[in-house]
Amino acid sequence: MEYDERLARFRQGHLNPFNRELEENNCSRTELKTDAYPSDTNLQTADRTMDLGLAEDHFSRPVGSFIASDIERLKQAIEECKHLILELPEHSERQKDAVVRLIHLRLKLQDLQDPNEDEPSLQVVLEHRFYKEKSKSVKQTCDKCSTIIWGLIQTWYTCSGCYYRCHSKCLNMITKPCVRSKVSHQSEYELNICPEIGLDSQDYRCAECRALISLRGIPNEARQCDYTGQYYCSNCHWNDTAIIPARVIHNWEFDTKKVCRSSLRYLNLMMSRPVLKLKEINPLLFNFVEELVEIRKLRQDILLMKPYFITCKEAMEARLLLQLQDRQHFVENDEMYSLQDLIDIYSGRLSCSLTEIHTTFAKHIKLDCEKCQAKGFVCELCKEGDILFPFDSHTSVCKDCSAVFHRDCYYDNSTTCPKCARMSERKQTVPDVCEK
Repeated sequence: MEYDERLARFRQGHLNPFNRELEENNCSRTELKTDAYPSDTNLQTADRTMDLGLAEDHFSRPVGSFIASDIERLKQAIEECKHLILELPEHSERQKDAVVRLIHLRLKLQDLQDPNEDEPSLQVVLEHRFYKEKSKSVKQTCDKCSTIIWGLIQTWYTCSGCYYRCHSKCLNMITKPCVRSKVSHQSEYELNICPEIGLDSQDYRCAECRALISLRGIPNEARQCDYTGQYYCSNCHWNDTAIIPARVIHNWEFDTKKVCRSSLRYLNLMMSRPVLKLKEINPLLFNFVEELVEIRKLRQDILLMKPYFITCKEAMEARLLLQLQDRQHFVENDEMYSLQDLIDIYSGRLSCSLTEIHTTFAKHIKLDCEKCQAKGFVCELCKEGDILFPFDSHTSVCKDCSAVFHRDCYYDNSTTCPKCARMSERKQTVPDVCEK
């Protein structure tokens, strides 16, 4: 009975830690050593030594605030406990109690040094590829249970595709597939503005986890996602905000709206994908947004410059086209836009950067490279002026033969293109020669 009561007192932390006793009483370790047949005073001292920082609250600190000194203190307490076990009478209750505490200390040290060591580094769940995170200092929030992830004492995973974060214990409870697969198989936006269908069509359940929800908040608050128009519970909708593509395309509106977690991840992954063909979705937008017209002209000029760079050795060595590596679609066509392009157009950043790149490209062709200069044109209508290039603002290009003329000369001339006329004559001459 005496052993059970004392063990219960140790586990409840009623006894003061040994290190605190040393500080208060300035006791030395040599004074605490016991004799072969200890007296009552020595037994009382041994009781204090038994605690040896083994009480549960000796190392207590707010979760997540463990530091390197905790491991050192644990190692020191383990050594103290080992010495104490050797000094106490064999097969005594105090020695058994000290052995139990030594085991607990070693388990705690193992958890701090390498918690959950048996957890696999890669797990695949519903097309998510979860990798175990090694960071211990960054505080994150679990996307499944909406609670804080304490990296120092908890194992957590991040999906390499959609960056979904969760505890290791929450992996088996995930019900939403990775949105990366949706981006790969269905790279398109919802282009209707907040297509709401109502809670009744969702059976008053969360669109993702199917938890019961209502607008009155009983049992869970219903939160609407402005992108999908559906309603979600508070665990699936954290009131995150994002720019809605449909509002940008139809209203040129860039105010952020509240979206659910899955929509937020999808919009982030789709942000830089050129999937918006404005000419087909909303062609009238170019009539009201001057910046779009300017960007379209710059992109058209860059496409005209591209053949010069492909056939120029100096341009290839300088890797001029790599200045647009973040917007690869700019050197492929002038029709497709990403949501990030539209955001940068609205803020003015894209106009500045693209104008600078356009100037660099034009300087190489017209001034720096003699081979590119040799590929210029002379206006065959007036046969005057400097060498012309198809991307010059005062020129016009024949749609049939790509010959370049002064714009005024081209539109004022009532005859056909001289180059097209020569090509037509050649086609007529070649059959005549073949007949002869």
